[in-house]
Amino acid sequence: MAKNLLIVESPSKAKTLKKYLGGDFEILASYGHVRDLVPKSGAVDPGNGFAMKYQLISRNGKHVDAIVAGAKEAENIYLATDPDREGEAISWHLLEILKSKRGLKNIKPQRVVFHEITKNAVLDAVAHPREIEMDLVDAQQARRALDYLVGFNLSPLLWKKIRRGLSAGRVQSPALRLICERENEIRAFEAQEYWTVHLDSRKGRSKFTAKLAQYNGAKLEQFDLPNEAAQAGMLKELEGKEAVVTAIEKKKRSRNPAAPFTTSTMQQDAVRKLGFTTDRTMRTAQQLYEGIDVGQGAIGLITYMRTDSVNLADEALTEIRHYIENKIGKEYLPSAAKQYKTKSKNAQEAHEAIRPTSVYRTPESVKPFLSADQFKLYQMIWQRTVACQMMPAKFDQTTVDITVGKGVFRVTGQVQTFAGFLSVYEESSDDEESEDSKKLPEMSEGDKLPVDKLYGEQHFTTPPPRYNEATLVKALEEYGIGRPSTYASIISTLKDREYVTLEQKRFMPTDTGDIVNKFLTEHFAQYVDYHFTAKLEDQLDEIAGGKRQWVPVMDKFWKPFIKQVEEKEGIERAKFTTQELDETCPKCGGHKLQIKFGKMGRFVACAGYPECSYTRNVNETAEEAAERIAKVEAEQAELDGRECPKCGGRLVYKYSRTGSKFIGCANYPKCKHVEPLEKPKDTGVQCPQCKKGNLVERKSRYGKLFYSCSTYPDCNYATWNPPVAEQCPNCHWPVLTIKTTKRWGVEKVCPQKECGWKEQIEPPAPKE
Repeated sequence: MAKNLLIVESPSKAKTLKKYLGGDFEILASYGHVRDLVPKSGAVDPGNGFAMKYQLISRNGKHVDAIVAGAKEAENIYLATDPDREGEAISWHLLEILKSKRGLKNIKPQRVVFHEITKNAVLDAVAHPREIEMDLVDAQQARRALDYLVGFNLSPLLWKKIRRGLSAGRVQSPALRLICERENEIRAFEAQEYWTVHLDSRKGRSKFTAKLAQYNGAKLEQFDLPNEAAQAGMLKELEGKEAVVTAIEKKKRSRNPAAPFTTSTMQQDAVRKLGFTTDRTMRTAQQLYEGIDVGQGAIGLITYMRTDSVNLADEALTEIRHYIENKIGKEYLPSAAKQYKTKSKNAQEAHEAIRPTSVYRTPESVKPFLSADQFKLYQMIWQRTVACQMMPAKFDQTTVDITVGKGVFRVTGQVQTFAGFLSVYEESSDDEESEDSKKLPEMSEGDKLPVDKLYGEQHFTTPPPRYNEATLVKALEEYGIGRPSTYASIISTLKDREYVTLEQKRFMPTDTGDIVNKFLTEHFAQYVDYHFTAKLEDQLDEIAGGKRQWVPVMDKFWKPFIKQVEEKEGIERAKFTTQELDETCPKCGGHKLQIKFGKMGRFVACAGYPECSYTRNVNETAEEAAERIAKVEAEQAELDGRECPKCGGRLVYKYSRTGSKFIGCANYPKCKHVEPLEKPKDTGVQCPQCKKGNLVERKSRYGKLFYSCSTYPDCNYATWNPPVAEQCPNCHWPVLTIKTTKRWGVEKVCPQKECGWKEQIEPPAPKE
């Protein structure tokens, strides 16, 4: 056993580190977290200083055993988990586990941290170890305790008041509120009509289109032309008037590069540019960080990918500037390195932005060693990092005013004169660029231009767009909900709980999500409030920075929270799951209709249930529902008189969850008899196994024919080949089958594998 033991989280990282540290080091992986709260009530005890009960994560038991065995043999133990709160907590948990083992109570492991997995960074970290930072551990424990207490107290309330299996979370619930509020805005939105007026003109061979910007000396606002009649009147005023250039404004514009990637901005651009999900982005970034074999052994290609800092190390800046000067061109290099200010007030400035560990490791040079996803993400990170230290892009912008009668039309053209950083990378955006990027012809004040066409265009205002993953991450960051490292898990939780669905890559709340959000916003408004959530995140950051103690923060949250939970126990379920409609039931005529919430979502039902069983879909009118019901009743009439062979009940048409139609017993779930729409063809051959039913022809789910007993599922005998009511001359099995193959032609075969008897009936077809 090596005299030094170094413990990391990931086995792939272990392989990379082994190359740098040599034979004196044994490197073992914890495979992530090693302990978690016991999954039952009482795991966090608010009455005892929020004491937390942990247990080993069973799937990592064998890895912990290996670490304990290695620690007993090692002279020095280094804890090299990830350089963030979670990593610090894992190191602390490992220390607690090791100290609880016989012979290891007095061990003093050393904490080492590196933000990139390169030889210099790793060797420097091992040469300068430190103790575990308990402030970071306390912040992680406080976060875990908060999430546990919210989940274990709010979720059961949701089970009682709405439906079993639901959950609420300290961070997921405000994120759900964002999506639901945006959907409510869209539902309440009423499109408003407006018109714009345009002029098509030209100078020489160059054609262009200008938009009416002023009329009679006043700026034209969006709704000044609210309908077709208004724009027609405007056109009538302008028709027949000559077009004259009355003003030309030329400006020099520049555009600066974006800051290097943080976790949040990397996720946003990966969604927009690469079509990745946030989860896919983080998984791929983890692989690039932990190490890829690029022909000279495994090496970490990027710095640590969980960061909210835009700082770059001095050594990295020197290398990037050297690359720009020598590989791209001196004209692209600013006189001094660009410094960016981190927007997050609690960003850990000791961390770096996400960057390549060496800018000379270009995307093309490592492409043969990377998967498609790894290459795309690495290329994007590399380009953004290089671009952030390059000169601004420069443009010539020209704005021309053209007067026609009392109207002033305006056209803007923009021409790039120096690409600058845009030659390497352009930041993506969710908004379309409104500025015209075309070059305009040379014009002078006083020029008279032809009026080729005057026309109006109809427009309608549009509602705010639903969130996609990029815009949701941006909103979470702006509101301070969660932290960049948690965004992927927040989104995954919302999808896994079926609180939201993705429609054309945009989030829509489900009926369940709507109901849960309504319950939480009406009765736990403080805990899904964006500012409250952000303030709590700030307090967790202050705990990590040693500015606060974690127990007082927990206590201040817990007392009003549990009091509110207890107060809400008496709420009636119907208040959230039922909505009265101002419509009388068309079936009974004596009760109002209600929107109710069931296992499959919202539906309309009669308030007189169970006396009246009228129901319809939420998006149906009474007439549409009546038409559908009449159609169903007409279909059901086809089965009138048919009885269930098991219980004697009435047979009815039913539909599976996938929409497939079949026949079933009306007494379900007491009787579970089902049969296909087409009655199976009876071969007349008695089942050789049960001797009660006959073998019938059926189709598999893939459309292939087979033959099985008509008494299924009581008897499960089946065969792929057509049966023949003949006894096998060898083993006396009562049924033979007909088998057809290209090689042997048509044969009679005994279906008993251990027998193997067969007899040729027809020879194979001759080969052409």
